[in-house]
Amino acid sequence: MSGTNSPEAVKKLLENMQSDLRALSLECKKKFPPVKEAAESGIIKVKTIAARNTEILAALKENSSEVVQPFLMGCGTKEPKITQLCLAAIQRLMSHEVVSETAAGNIINMLWQLMENSLEELKLLQTVLVLLTTNTVVHDEALSKAIVLCFRLHFTKDNITNNTAAATVRQVVTVVFERMVAEDERHKDIEPPVLVQGNSNRRSVSTLKPCAKDAYMLFQDLCQLVNADAPYWLVGMTEMTRTFGLELLESVLNDFPQVFLQHQEFSFLLKERVCPLVIKLFSPNIKFRQGSSTSSSPAPVEKPYFPICMRLLRVVSVLIKQFYSLLVTECEIFLSLLVKFLDADKPQWLRAVAVESIHRLCVQPQLLRSFCQSYDMKQHSTKVFRDIVNALGSFIQSLFLVPPTGNPAIANQAGNNNVGGPVSAPASSGMVGIGGGVTLLPAFEYRGTWIPILTITVQGSAKATYLEMLDKVEPPTIPEGYAMSVAFHCLLDLVRGITTMIEGELGEVETECPTVTEGSNSQSSEQHDEQSVSDQVEKETVSRAVWEEMVSACWCGLLAALSLLLDASTDEAATENILKAELTMAALCGRLGLVTSRDAFITAICKGSLPPHYALTVLNATTAATLCNKSYSIQGHSVMMISPSSESHQQVVAVGQPLAVQPQGTVMLTSKNIQCMRTLLNLAHCHGAVLGTSWQLVLATLQHLVWILGLKPSGGGALKPGRAVEGPSTVLTTAVMTDLPVISNILSRLFESSQYLDDVSLHHLINALCSLSLEAMDMAYGNNKEPSLFAVAKLLETGLVNMHRIEILWRPLTGHLLEVCQHPNSRMREWGAEALTSLIKAGLTFNHEPPLSQNQRLQLLLLNPLKEMSTINHPDIRLKQLECVLQILQSQGDSLGPGWPLVLGVMGAIRNDQGESLIRTAFQCLQLVVTDFLPTMPCSCLQIVVDVAGSFGLHNQELNISLTSIGLLWNISDYFFQRGETIEKELNKEEAAQQKQAEEKGVSLNRPFHPAPPFDCLWLCLYAKLGELCVDPRPAVRKSAGQTLFSTIGAHGTLLQHSTWHTVIWKVLFHLLDRVRESSTTADKEKIESGGGNILIHHSRDTAEKQWAETWVLTLAGVARIFNTRRYLLQPLGDFSRAWDVLLDHIQSAALSKNNEVSLAALKSFQEILQIVSPIRDTEKPETPPVVNMPVPVLIGSISGPGLNRPFVRTDSIGDKLGRYSSEPPVVTDELEDLSLWWAAWNAWYRIGSESTKPPITFDKLTFIPSQPFLTALIQIFPALYQHIKAGFNMDDLHKLGVILHSAVSVPISSDASPFILPSYTEAVLTSLQEAVLTALDVLQKAICVGPENMQIMYPAIFDQLLAFVEFSCKPPQYGQLETKHIANAKYNQIQLFAPAEWVALNYVPFAERSLEVVVDLYQKTACHKAVVNEKVLQNIIKTLRVPLSLKYSCPSESTWKLAVASLLKVLSIGLPVARQHASSGKFDSMWPELASTLEDFLFTKSIPPDNLSIQEFQRNESIDVEVVQLISAEILPYANLIPRAFVGQMMTMLNRGSIHSQSSSFTEAEIDIRLREEFSKMCFETLLQFSFSNKVTTPQEGYISRMALSVLLKRSQDVLHRYIEDERLSGKCPLPRQQVTEIIFVLKAVSTLIDSLKKTQPENVDGNTWAQVIALYPTLVECITCSSSEVCCALKEALVPFKDFMQPPASKVQNGES
Repeated sequence: MSGTNSPEAVKKLLENMQSDLRALSLECKKKFPPVKEAAESGIIKVKTIAARNTEILAALKENSSEVVQPFLMGCGTKEPKITQLCLAAIQRLMSHEVVSETAAGNIINMLWQLMENSLEELKLLQTVLVLLTTNTVVHDEALSKAIVLCFRLHFTKDNITNNTAAATVRQVVTVVFERMVAEDERHKDIEPPVLVQGNSNRRSVSTLKPCAKDAYMLFQDLCQLVNADAPYWLVGMTEMTRTFGLELLESVLNDFPQVFLQHQEFSFLLKERVCPLVIKLFSPNIKFRQGSSTSSSPAPVEKPYFPICMRLLRVVSVLIKQFYSLLVTECEIFLSLLVKFLDADKPQWLRAVAVESIHRLCVQPQLLRSFCQSYDMKQHSTKVFRDIVNALGSFIQSLFLVPPTGNPAIANQAGNNNVGGPVSAPASSGMVGIGGGVTLLPAFEYRGTWIPILTITVQGSAKATYLEMLDKVEPPTIPEGYAMSVAFHCLLDLVRGITTMIEGELGEVETECPTVTEGSNSQSSEQHDEQSVSDQVEKETVSRAVWEEMVSACWCGLLAALSLLLDASTDEAATENILKAELTMAALCGRLGLVTSRDAFITAICKGSLPPHYALTVLNATTAATLCNKSYSIQGHSVMMISPSSESHQQVVAVGQPLAVQPQGTVMLTSKNIQCMRTLLNLAHCHGAVLGTSWQLVLATLQHLVWILGLKPSGGGALKPGRAVEGPSTVLTTAVMTDLPVISNILSRLFESSQYLDDVSLHHLINALCSLSLEAMDMAYGNNKEPSLFAVAKLLETGLVNMHRIEILWRPLTGHLLEVCQHPNSRMREWGAEALTSLIKAGLTFNHEPPLSQNQRLQLLLLNPLKEMSTINHPDIRLKQLECVLQILQSQGDSLGPGWPLVLGVMGAIRNDQGESLIRTAFQCLQLVVTDFLPTMPCSCLQIVVDVAGSFGLHNQELNISLTSIGLLWNISDYFFQRGETIEKELNKEEAAQQKQAEEKGVSLNRPFHPAPPFDCLWLCLYAKLGELCVDPRPAVRKSAGQTLFSTIGAHGTLLQHSTWHTVIWKVLFHLLDRVRESSTTADKEKIESGGGNILIHHSRDTAEKQWAETWVLTLAGVARIFNTRRYLLQPLGDFSRAWDVLLDHIQSAALSKNNEVSLAALKSFQEILQIVSPIRDTEKPETPPVVNMPVPVLIGSISGPGLNRPFVRTDSIGDKLGRYSSEPPVVTDELEDLSLWWAAWNAWYRIGSESTKPPITFDKLTFIPSQPFLTALIQIFPALYQHIKAGFNMDDLHKLGVILHSAVSVPISSDASPFILPSYTEAVLTSLQEAVLTALDVLQKAICVGPENMQIMYPAIFDQLLAFVEFSCKPPQYGQLETKHIANAKYNQIQLFAPAEWVALNYVPFAERSLEVVVDLYQKTACHKAVVNEKVLQNIIKTLRVPLSLKYSCPSESTWKLAVASLLKVLSIGLPVARQHASSGKFDSMWPELASTLEDFLFTKSIPPDNLSIQEFQRNESIDVEVVQLISAEILPYANLIPRAFVGQMMTMLNRGSIHSQSSSFTEAEIDIRLREEFSKMCFETLLQFSFSNKVTTPQEGYISRMALSVLLKRSQDVLHRYIEDERLSGKCPLPRQQVTEIIFVLKAVSTLIDSLKKTQPENVDGNTWAQVIALYPTLVECITCSSSEVCCALKEALVPFKDFMQPPASKVQNGES
């Protein structure tokens, strides 16, 4: 108070007092002298006190009675001016606290008088207030008097006074209690306050301290007054209102709760006085029923009175809020009353204020908790908390049910769970109401009742409107919607409060004691021994029981009310709040493990999300809040569609298809549905961990919404907006379109957040998704409608985000997806596969801890479903599976490790019938593996790779794949080759481990090709696979596989152990040959129409048989080549000769197959194996690279594999690989064994030859006749073969050979082939077969030539053979009974390609002629050999030549007889001397007659020359005849003495004939055309003459012959001339016929020749008669001079000229010629 007791202030006070007193004395001077005097003495008094005392204020206070007296007297005057002056002065004193208790008493008495006189009322109030507030001097009676004074002023007529007095009273009451509080504060240290127990007895008031006592008395009297009883302490009260009393009570209770809680006396008052009072005053409200007839008496008690009622409620609120702990029982009554006031039959205003009061409670969660603990949790107690909540629910409901006039509608009473009647009855949704315009005000609308929502309070504070209307006497009119809005807020605040409180406490508990889980409601799952923990648990158990009770008490009512409101809400914000409340409740229930209530709230949100009455079993079957007044059956049979007449208050934002089995029109989603959906998402997102089994509800609902909105799954399982596939398509407003991405995003985030769930919750989620998916699968059965893929997509998403703990959910997840993959609906299984493969890929790429490479079990677990997919037959699934494999390979191929067998198994599981695209994809994977990953996989998998590649070769869907797979096998083999060493080491290591395991188990190791080492087994598997492909039904595959197999064996065979070759030969190669032979011989001969599409098949491949032929060819060739190139490896194997025999057998059967291609190839193979050199001796071996001096061939042929045009040079470490074969020098097998091999070959050759060339017995169109190339090849083999067997080759063998050669040459060719084989006529060429035959004989002949003596006996056989061929020139050989067309006869009508004959005999002429030349050559060499002489070879030659010579012009070819003549001349020139030499031995006797007939047949042939023979030709031919005659004259006639006489005679006769027979004796028509052989005749003449007229003529007979011949000749000439002359004359001018002219010319020429000849001959040899005949011709010749022909003239001149020699002078004795 520094302001009032500072020296300046005191000085001022004194001055003021003095001036006040002066003013008083002035005022009272006239009227009131006593007062004036008192004032003046007062001045003196003051001055005295100021002068005497240092502590002026204290002194003033002591003397205050005297100081105050003048002023009191002044007030007594009742003069307003004076009174005012005095009151002001008194107030000044008071404010300086210089008033003692006595003075104060006096002042109050004075004021009381003024009050009774109704003077200066406001100033009075002011004074009292100053008096009581500035100090505490006023006590007890004085105080009570002051308070009564204020009360009395409150009830004056003046409004201003009333109000001021009311305010003063309030302030005074407050002051009284404040004093008490201050007093307690002062004494606090002496005796600490004790909180009063509710049941304490009343203590006497006497113990109270003074201030407390005042307060006590005041409060007690207030209660008395309100109760309309007389006060004990406030004496003098005349009038009092209850309303004011209640207000005062309320303010005391509200402002000073600690007074009541710390002092038993006061708490006693509360219990004994206040509560009964309140209850009593409430009675009219309780009894009152609106609408019941009121009694006629106007007594205010009967009808609820708003001001009192409202104030009572305020008091109750305070009591409950502040003194709940003291007044448990009373509060129960109050709360029950509050609940009753909400009943529908209470007045509107009463309900409104009751709701406001309840609202006040709802914002105090701790209070609510206490209710719950004190009532709901006690037996036999009212369930107050539940009732409050239920009452709110009923209240809200009753507001919607507008009561019909008449009887009041009674809502279901609180207490039963079904608080809210038809809560979820359909709120009409969808279209804009017909009434026009959408309501803009936020409101609730339900069944036609429209209730606006008013903004009444900030959330969480209960600011009441009507409880504050203290000035209103009449009940106010409550605006529509007010009560509803408050009730709504009550619910929201209630939920907010409870959940915040419980969750906060839960949070504390959980942080302190983390062992408690959702699953165990009260006890932690593990008991800890330490005391602290068990205490903790106990404490928590208690708390948890309270929480659970609170929730279970309120959830039904809350849910009922909230659901109804949600249904009715038309305001987005309100909806949001309702949903938030439901969400928080659901989450809370979840956290507390209250499943039923949790599911009920979730169901409510779910229902809100779906269109009205949407049929969804999950929701309708919920056990929890079956608050639905009507259940809707599943699958929408009874779905009520929105009828246009219904009012509506929701904007439709989407129209879509319901997800059901039968299509059923569309359903509409409103914005509220979408809002609910977002809440649902929010719930799942934030509280997934507590959802447990209700995941099913949530997910089922989301699935339906997603479906209606048309969201479709996209990559990774996220849902993206997509169009509905069928039915009336989904319609979305722009509003929702913008929402969709958000929704789909939240959906994804929801499942992303599953990574934060604990394992149990995660399993709940997965199970829910699986069962949802199973339902979707059931729905999708049997129809091809678009299925719901929600569950599958979300399973995928969940799996992807939980990769870090994938093991715990992998089996259920993939197990279910595999089922989906087998679903008949294609979309469904497509997504199942998509999900499964995405998961597998993600699993493999995820960064696991520890990494997959160290966690093989996990890797196999992840890959396993991929393998399982192989059991599914749907091709689309398999395609996905394979694409997945492809991607895994591309991303993870390097690190698959133990997963390889699985991955390869997937590729290998593709069956042939599974369609091209599948096989193609699988194959792509395999290609990738082979090109990129062979080095990274364990070697034990290589065999699987081989198997898989092989299996693709066998697939017959797509030829290219089969062919490429063979290429892959080649690449694999190449890889084995390059990495041989490492692979081998690894395999051996593995083998050892397996062996050990097998021994431990006591079983034998089971692997193909067992005893061979593992690396060799790998090769053998490869070979075996290729072998299988070599007998594939498709020719191209066989071809490629064959080439690859042999190339591989060829190129890489050296890697094999020596012993393994045995297996290669017998198990691989011979096995393959057998199968090929079998297939080829049984192949179909039907013509194959051209291949698919436009592919044309070449005629050489248009039957299966022809196609197999190609395979057989390839295989045989390959095997032969291996035998050839690897002989140095095979021969030491032991059973080489057996293998050789088998091979020969194969060659033989192929050669004898009725197929030209095969048979020819067989021979080629035969040729190949015959070129084998004996095993290489060390010296002959090719050089090895300088690295190691191992004498082994390193360059393995230049065998190129398909597409690899490079020789394979061994580049790996040659050391040990080659060492296998070269540790010791190769074994050289003895020559004997070698010989036996060659003889085996000879026998095979003979069998082939004799079988193939033997003519068939019958012929028809299909008879097989071996081809020329085949026969050629066959014969060509002989020379090579012969080189090896010549030592033992004998006559018998020669004979066998001859038969084959002869038969071979006799084989005709088919008319199709003839143009290619037959030479044209202009060129005389041998066919290659014929050349081969001659070569074979030539080889033999040369061998005999250099061979030992005993071989020469073979010469005649060779001559026979050759001569047989010579005969072919005129008489082609027959081939069985086959009819052939002989081409040689077709000389004039070129080859008839289309002649009907099937077979054409060859043109044997060139062959025969060539043979003839060979004969001549050979004879030249061998004429003198004994065998040749003895075997009458010359005779045979002549005999053979006789045929063409006698045919002459009739020979098929003109050259034949010319050659024959030439050969004859040559042979005779050599042979005749030999014959003469052996004349005596008689070995040539039979030859001479043969020779005679031959010459005669030739010179006087019966065949006529062709018409077109030219003069030159004729002359050339004539000169040949002349040569023959010359031979006779040179070689035969001179040696007549050594030659049989008969033969010489025959010669002469012949010459004679030549000279005269050259022209026939008579001119018949036939002979007219014959030309004349002048030179020949001349030669014959000359020879004849030479020998006829020679001295040597031994017999007269010979001379006679020649003389006879001459005379005949001359006679004939004479005749011809005569006739010519005659005809010439007769013909006149006409020329004679040409032939006649020719004839006369010839005669003339003959005459001149004759004369020449006669001249040359010795004169003594010419008969005189002959001369006479010659001269006699002269006249006749002269007569011819007249002829007209110049040619004749010419000839005549020549004939006449020689006659000059006869012109001699006549002898002396003239002789007459005629005498």
